[in-house]
Amino acid sequence: MSVEPEGKLKRKITGPLLYLFILGDVLGAGIYALVGEIAAESGGAIWAPLFVALVLSMLTAASYAELVSKYPKAGGTAIFAERAFRSPLVSFLVGFCMLAAGVTSAAGLSIAFAGDYLSTFFDAPTIVVALAFLALVALLNARGIKESVQANVAMTSVELTGLLLVIVAAALFVGTGNGEVSRLGDFPEDATPASAILAGSLLAYYSFVGFEVSANVAEEVIDTPRIYPRALFAALLTAGIIYLLLGVLSSIAIDTNDLAGSSSPLLDVVAATGFAVPDWLFSLVALIAVANGALLTMIMSSRLAYGMAEQGLLPAALGRVLPKRGTPWVAILATTLVAMALTLTGDLATLAKTVVLLLLFVFFSTNLAAIVLRRDKVKHQHFKVAPPIPYLGLASCLLLMSQQDAGIWLRAGLLIVIGVLLYVGTRFFSTARHRRSIMR
Repeated sequence: MSVEPEGKLKRKITGPLLYLFILGDVLGAGIYALVGEIAAESGGAIWAPLFVALVLSMLTAASYAELVSKYPKAGGTAIFAERAFRSPLVSFLVGFCMLAAGVTSAAGLSIAFAGDYLSTFFDAPTIVVALAFLALVALLNARGIKESVQANVAMTSVELTGLLLVIVAAALFVGTGNGEVSRLGDFPEDATPASAILAGSLLAYYSFVGFEVSANVAEEVIDTPRIYPRALFAALLTAGIIYLLLGVLSSIAIDTNDLAGSSSPLLDVVAATGFAVPDWLFSLVALIAVANGALLTMIMSSRLAYGMAEQGLLPAALGRVLPKRGTPWVAILATTLVAMALTLTGDLATLAKTVVLLLLFVFFSTNLAAIVLRRDKVKHQHFKVAPPIPYLGLASCLLLMSQQDAGIWLRAGLLIVIGVLLYVGTRFFSTARHRRSIMR
């Protein structure tokens, strides 16, 4: 097998580090709050939308596995779109949607970090804490990819421990004959099983997004074609098993009418089992989960901006790298400033829904690129997905897009318009500079 192409970034991410990188971003903060929201939509059958969301996410993940192992360069989806569609505008918009989703997600996570969980320990102005939090994330990001993913290992271990604590406590409770197994088949009275599962799947899908972030560190992974697909599928399956266990055990352990809409559903589950777990402990775990998600999202955003600059889709300054650290410092600074600005534009729920819709555009493009690039040959061996899978991935994106409301479509549309204007401005100034250089 020939060696994969090299880039300017240093390859320091091993298989285990990549697995934990992906797992940490997928687990994230969403599951700590979404179990209650899923229960409100799907009743006691919490496990059903979680299973559907896992299957749908695996379809698109398969396309990512093929394309990342085939083209292991920073830039991810923008690189795939450029190769597949040969249109600078399409490539830019796909990359911009991913970039917009990344910084929007980081903004939402910074608000979450500064909210109710932090107030367990002390009260502070939300915006001030959010901005300071993003600044600290940027400093760790700039220090180096190895240091960042090592911090991710520690934080992923903590948030995983918190989830396992819920599973163990609920399993012991159910194992001694407590709870109500029949709730697993209960659905809301005002909805059919199919509509309830679909509505819950849109929320559950948010808990699985995050795997796409890893495509933007492909240039920093050791032996990407071999390691990336294994780490990706292993991380998604691990997260899926954990989520399904949480869904099943939560439904059995506690009345879903009490669980529905709860802002601290997993803490409610533990409380229902009778195990004494201090509020501060779960708050600390949740804060670590939020911090971990923000760090990984900002790593993705900065690497994507760097990759797009390398392709000439964004200003060349974003491609500048710290000589000793090997990190794209200008891209890190720029994406952090944008995330800081977005913290002023909306609440957590609105930002989260906007992220999902923007990512569905990206996922649609990635599945389509996998179909278009199937005949494109490269010199090194890589993962190949079964031909029908990308088509099923396209269908899954359209299905989930149809569930978004008009307000979120409008918000995402405005962001895309901003992207088009940015693209036109970049091309205009680039052309003007080229003309001035010729005149000289």
